Amino acid sequence: MKMKHIITALIAILIGAGSIAAQKNEFNPIETGVTSLSIAPDARGASMGDLGAATDPDVNSQFWNPSKYAFAYSQGAVSLSYTPWLRKLVNDIFLANLAGYWKLGQNDNQAISASLRYFSLGEVTTNDLTGVVAQSLNPYELSFDVGYSRKLSEKFSMGVVFRYIYSDLGFSESYAGDQTVGASAFSADISGYYTTYPIIGRNECQWSWGFDISNIGSKVSYNNGEDPAFLPTNLRLGTTFMFPLADYHTLALSLDLNKLLVPAKPRESDYADTTDGQIEYLDALEKWENMSPITGIFKSFTDAPGGFKEELREINWSFGAEYAYNNQFFLRGGYFHESSYKGNRQYFSFGAGFSLNVVRLDAAYMLATAQTSPLDQTLRFTLTFDMDGLRDLLGKRR
Repeated sequence: MKMKHIITALIAILIGAGSIAAQKNEFNPIETGVTSLSIAPDARGASMGDLGAATDPDVNSQFWNPSKYAFAYSQGAVSLSYTPWLRKLVNDIFLANLAGYWKLGQNDNQAISASLRYFSLGEVTTNDLTGVVAQSLNPYELSFDVGYSRKLSEKFSMGVVFRYIYSDLGFSESYAGDQTVGASAFSADISGYYTTYPIIGRNECQWSWGFDISNIGSKVSYNNGEDPAFLPTNLRLGTTFMFPLADYHTLALSLDLNKLLVPAKPRESDYADTTDGQIEYLDALEKWENMSPITGIFKSFTDAPGGFKEELREINWSFGAEYAYNNQFFLRGGYFHESSYKGNRQYFSFGAGFSLNVVRLDAAYMLATAQTSPLDQTLRFTLTFDMDGLRDLLGKRR
């Protein structure tokens, strides 16, 4: 198994392309490198259909919308999330995520944040030319980022994140003289968050809006630059409306829209089966491979072969709800939808959380609409430690 085969398999299992035979002539998902960057790391966001652009700030806002940290209620927090990935296929692929933030200054209007992601593809065995096992490898992808967020007014904040990415999917075949190395890349995020508190009847509600443009950066170059790939640059827009049900009881309803800001790879089937058609296809493929990431962002809005209809298919949407009792017990649910022409990921998600002064535990469960989906029955766990609660606990002991 060569490295490009590992990359292809990784893309296929991440987009869940398993039940699209009926639309195979129009099936055209967006191809990117380091696809693990698109996996939701935490149980809270995942349990609401993979959303979080405008939900209340928490320690894992680094992935969803880092500008929310400026409105965080606690001085700081740290979390560890773990996701056994694709358990229906294999048992050694997982995503681990460590995230944290800290509020700065005395005006409660700015914060720094950081996260570390590690995605392991488990053990992959390679064979030599005779079919004998040559070696085994453990491909993985990781990223480390730091962010800064600040309130620009009482209701609006913005944030930026700088990220280093490393993807090691290769191996070396000494008998062939093939020495492959991992691929590195750098990217940045920019985000905004607006929240207000309208009065409806006698109740004070909360209405929030958010956006996050993530992974704006360089390409990743596999095989010493022979196989460049776009990062999964993504535009996320979302809104959340939270209202009280009774004393200590609240319900929040959220909606997120996502679009990959990556140009679609030309398909040979879209060109005439003639010599001129093949020349046009190869020319379009070369332009796609040499296109800069910034040009690709703007091109992604106008490049769909099917026109505006196919552009709409590239928008994924999530809808979720969160019930909270006294900010200590949480029940969540949601739904994620992706067009069957763009990957066919469609699933319901459920979850719960329990919070004490110091620690909070969240869990999520994914239930795919297609039983054949490798994403079905995915579990996530997140453990969070609150710095305010820890400080209060230590102060009481003294």
